[in-house]
Amino acid sequence: MTRGRLFLLLTAAVGFLLLYVPLLILVIYSFNASRLVSVWGGWSTQWYVELFRNQAVLNAAWISIQVAVISATLGTALGTLAGFVLSRFGRFRFRLLFTGMATAPIVMPEVVTGLSLLLLFISMEQIIGWPSGRGLLTIIIAHSTFCLAYVAVVVQARLTDFDRSIEEAAQDLGGRQPWIFFQITLPVIAPALISGWLLSFTLSFDDLVIASFVSGPGASTLPMLIFSKVRLGVSPDVNALGTLIMAVVALGVVLGAWQMRRAERMRRRDEQRAMRGDA
Repeated sequence: MTRGRLFLLLTAAVGFLLLYVPLLILVIYSFNASRLVSVWGGWSTQWYVELFRNQAVLNAAWISIQVAVISATLGTALGTLAGFVLSRFGRFRFRLLFTGMATAPIVMPEVVTGLSLLLLFISMEQIIGWPSGRGLLTIIIAHSTFCLAYVAVVVQARLTDFDRSIEEAAQDLGGRQPWIFFQITLPVIAPALISGWLLSFTLSFDDLVIASFVSGPGASTLPMLIFSKVRLGVSPDVNALGTLIMAVVALGVVLGAWQMRRAERMRRRDEQRAMRGDA
């Protein structure tokens, strides 16, 4: 084994240890019987029971799931349109301005984004009376704004490598828009849409800063609740909550990998059938 390869292996090992050892410690301490997070008191599942009895945590988790699902869906729909325009319409008037507006939330500090959205909602309420106060709706609007930017970048990158000869063949066979988009283009870029939706869901579910600016009474998300609990001192039920979130994410990764392998096997099987048919 060469020195360069050994160095790369050691670097990768250190990186994985730094990433996953803290998560492993979190999982272990979620089964701690002691009320003190830093003191091991034996194995117990009492904090999982306490977690499911904590109505505030359950309500915050439900709000976060609602916000993440709706924001990811809206962001994916709007981001797909923005990515389609940026990749297909070439140079047009105000393209630079449109590109900057579509991608600005990616590089904009979250504090600036949250404050600007808060001032926007206050001004709109004073001028047109909507939205009335801050709550679930304002969080969804704010999260959809930055989710749109991430999806637009992903979709634009996918459409840049898209083989447009497929669409041209469909046009030669009599196909017209929007049939071509929904029947041909959309299925091809579906993996990019799924990736954008999952990325948007994760970013929305994890957001703390922007939600803190645009939320109101009765609309506290799970990150906001966890942050408030940590400020008062970490409680063992937070470890249990983190472990459950990691378990759900791991399950999603496993199911996604299984689905991708299943789709790949089906594709290869169809190719083999097509080759035998040609033969």
